[in-house]
Amino acid sequence: MRAVAIIEAPSVLGLRPSGVEEAPTALLAAGLADHPGAVRAGRVEAPEYDGRRDAVTGVLNPGGIARYSVRLADAVGGALDAGRFPVVLGGDCSILLGNLLALRRRGRYGLLFLDGHTDFYQPSAEPAGEVASMELALATGRGPRPLTDLEGRGPLLRDEDVVALGFRDAAESSAAGMQPLPPGLHAVDLDGVRAAGAAEAARRAVHRLGGGDRAGYWVHLDVDVLDDAVMPAVDYRIPGGLTWAELEDVLRTALADERAVGCDVTIFNPRLDPGGTLAARLVACLRRALAEVTERP
Repeated sequence: MRAVAIIEAPSVLGLRPSGVEEAPTALLAAGLADHPGAVRAGRVEAPEYDGRRDAVTGVLNPGGIARYSVRLADAVGGALDAGRFPVVLGGDCSILLGNLLALRRRGRYGLLFLDGHTDFYQPSAEPAGEVASMELALATGRGPRPLTDLEGRGPLLRDEDVVALGFRDAAESSAAGMQPLPPGLHAVDLDGVRAAGAAEAARRAVHRLGGGDRAGYWVHLDVDVLDDAVMPAVDYRIPGGLTWAELEDVLRTALADERAVGCDVTIFNPRLDPGGTLAARLVACLRRALAEVTERP
């Protein structure tokens, strides 16, 4: 049995103090740590939030995010060094940088990016300067250097090492002036997932990410990849999305492969789930998916 190491990362530096910082507590209260083989591996507190947009980089909290990414990478790296499977509970999507930094220190890895949005904005097109709308661009080396060259390591990912799956924001991001996704980045929107079937789309993604000289891949889950009708507890709502069954198929397929080395969960906002029913449903989905990890030989 492989132990799952749950790391709390309640940062809102890439967004705002909206309530997503409460997600780790809510998901743990709903029983995520009760999963067989799960251990709690600490909490990485974020620096103080500054709502002023940085004049040089054009984003919120660039220095704080850079420092936080290093500290989170240390925590994730510790779990990896112990032979555990880190599950990082955000917080906003900027935590992805710290998770990927932990892997970049070790070599070349891939990313399965599950998000209702592609998060490939450049600072000039992001209305509020929120890094949570540009973390995939930053991870592939596009954006201000303080966030694209963490520890002097350059891009955390190569374009060809990314599969973005399930997004549905093409019209919205184009209208806002977001830079286009690079041709080397493999992108399968919601319609593409539906055309292939969720499990088959995930199998294709895993096959792509498992090739070459990659040492493994990380799974990023922004819960707004789910249908807005079943997951309204997010900050930027957009119609449509995956069903619970489709998300579970994707996660179970992705996490069953031994090359999956960790995952994160972001953007769940407990303040928009006053009865806790969505937290319970999300935890049930995650626990079934994580069974693929803990039951590996």
